[in-house]
Amino acid sequence: MDNAHPTGAPATPPPLGEHLRSPRLRAAMLVQQEALHAARAFLRGEGFTELLPPLVGPVTDPGGRGAKALDVDYYGHPYKLMTSAILYKQASLRGFPRLFYVAPNVRVEPEETAGTGRHLVEFHQIDVEIADGSREDAQEIAAGLLTHVTEHVWTAVPEILTELGRIEGDFADVRAGKYDVRTHDDAVARLLAAGHPQNPDGEIDWAGERILSLESDRPFFVNDYPKGSRGFYDREDPERPGVLRNFDLIAPHGYGELVSGSEREADYATIVTRMRESGENPAKYAWYLKEAREGMPASAGFGMGLQRLVRFLTGLDALWQVSAYPKLPGVVAP
Repeated sequence: MDNAHPTGAPATPPPLGEHLRSPRLRAAMLVQQEALHAARAFLRGEGFTELLPPLVGPVTDPGGRGAKALDVDYYGHPYKLMTSAILYKQASLRGFPRLFYVAPNVRVEPEETAGTGRHLVEFHQIDVEIADGSREDAQEIAAGLLTHVTEHVWTAVPEILTELGRIEGDFADVRAGKYDVRTHDDAVARLLAAGHPQNPDGEIDWAGERILSLESDRPFFVNDYPKGSRGFYDREDPERPGVLRNFDLIAPHGYGELVSGSEREADYATIVTRMRESGENPAKYAWYLKEAREGMPASAGFGMGLQRLVRFLTGLDALWQVSAYPKLPGVVAP
């Protein structure tokens, strides 16, 4: 059976009032409500403390795949809206060794991403960080979180999922905690063998990610992205130079990436070197580097896209359908 999600969503949302009155959006928001309830319960049960993340700061995650940050005039100082609060997660670890956010992010994505069905300018992440954690620790929490949320939603609102056309059996592996693992090299080789021109030194591109997702019936981790494909904070494997101790978690049936995570660089000199290698000016990150110099803990963590999670659970075609106030790249909206 072909479990791929449908591809018939309109390219852009209807007028906001019409969208907010849609029974489909109401169904998605009820699923989102249950997903957030379950996520918070799971993470608190694992000993995590929820903090409220910052919205603006002197710097933010430098981003990737062409996304840019919006500028804010903060009392005469050039600040940024958060594209990701990852730097603040690391800085918080001495006081909160197991922490999470439900973090709003704003990324000015390239206009060509408007049609992917999986990009929004405004979105939320379930952001998790673990002091002294390894990649395997972060993956265990990420998998447990997805399994717990999926189980809870199917228990709490099965009628909504069924009305949306979801088939409970398609979630059996997720609910049973069955996840596959492959490396970035494996993923690249599989795509090249399928005729997809994947760059072996870069991120898995969106089309390649969808190919891998469509051919899988269960979630899978992709480990060991090459250095240079991700941010300066992703830790390089000391035993394999050029390979990062990071991962993505890809949903099956064409829904694509749900989670990105990594072990983090914590050594001050290494962070400065990595910044320079990636073209970043360390002077912009003065407050963050001060924390690193004073002894920021080593850690591992991840971000799980909330709207991507809800889209996977509901089976809707595009992220704008699971956002109450959607803003697509390049599309001016209220």
